[in-house]
Amino acid sequence: MNRFIMLRKDNQVLSAYFQDKELIQVQADPYGTESILGNIYVGKVKNIVKNINAAFIEIAGGQMCYYSLEENHHPIFSGRSAAGDAHPVRVGDELLVQVAREAVKTKAPVVTGNLNLTGRYVVLAHGHFGVGVSSKITEPTVRERLKELAQTGLSDGFGLIVRTNAETASEEEFVSELASLKALYEKLCTQGVQRTCFSAVYRTPPAYLCALRDSYDALVDEIITDDTALHTEIQDYMKEYLPEEERKLRLYQDKLLSLDHLYGISHKISEALREKVWLKSGGNIIIQPTEALTVIDVNTGKAIEGKKKAQETFRKMNLEAAAEIAKQIRLRNLSGIILIDFIDLESDEAKKELLAALDGLFRLDPVKTRLIDMTALGLVEVTRKKIRRPLYEQLQKNE
Repeated sequence: MNRFIMLRKDNQVLSAYFQDKELIQVQADPYGTESILGNIYVGKVKNIVKNINAAFIEIAGGQMCYYSLEENHHPIFSGRSAAGDAHPVRVGDELLVQVAREAVKTKAPVVTGNLNLTGRYVVLAHGHFGVGVSSKITEPTVRERLKELAQTGLSDGFGLIVRTNAETASEEEFVSELASLKALYEKLCTQGVQRTCFSAVYRTPPAYLCALRDSYDALVDEIITDDTALHTEIQDYMKEYLPEEERKLRLYQDKLLSLDHLYGISHKISEALREKVWLKSGGNIIIQPTEALTVIDVNTGKAIEGKKKAQETFRKMNLEAAAEIAKQIRLRNLSGIILIDFIDLESDEAKKELLAALDGLFRLDPVKTRLIDMTALGLVEVTRKKIRRPLYEQLQKNE
């Protein structure tokens, strides 16, 4: 049974996704503190740096944000900037921008003019054209049906991306959500551009509710919390956005055993912060995040002591490690560049088998994860899209 468990602890909400008794994904969000991620503001261009083809834009609260000129070809100008012919972004311009990435240590938040309005089944993407369908929807007839449905809602200025959840949606649910997103987009383009500079014209729901929306709800059997205030908030959100899923929500009320202890959530999170992860074979993997990238090292430990046919042992251990690494990357929300140093294999066939297995595992990750290649030194290069902070930083921020 798959469960989505949400609990409050130390002024934060822990959102944990379990497949049976195994913790697959977790995130920690402050409770009662708003995140700017996904919010849309009227921003003002304060500076343009030509040598990096970027601008720095100020939003509410005096927050300065990075804006790529190369990636934003269709800005939505606001205020006086909205008048007249379209022109390249200039200092002093006001435009609608959306926070695409939160600040990370010394790096400023990243904003974009390519506004994304995310629903349960579809994403409306300004500045993009046509219809894309999630690669995780593999049945050709289903892909074609959803693509045709989405094309009926296309208009100038935006494209649509059909999400994995749409695979189980009815036509009525899909069309209704698409109409709501289009109405919101049109409101932003007509009314939002008239708002005063630095205004927030759209705020996303709290991150823990977005986590609920973005979960693979068709696979979730129960949504459980033991906090009455949080239960009410989730219930209100579900009534508005996920009415057909509200029956899955349950308030846990056992006073003798907390929900945290029942599923061992705090203990599992603590394990997910450790550098060393043991494998059943006796080997281990070492996970070391750095400022620039994450390094993962696979070690034999004492697993081959007294054993013959070392290469066959290495092959099996690498395959075991690959499964654990894919799990840990998602659990810890590691992103950016990831380098994996597997145990050396002599056979090209064994190397291809390992890469194929790892690639298949990464395709199961809801966050885009790409296996690049194995270098001449035997290091496997991986990239994973940066969306949120890694788990250890989420917990540090909320302490």
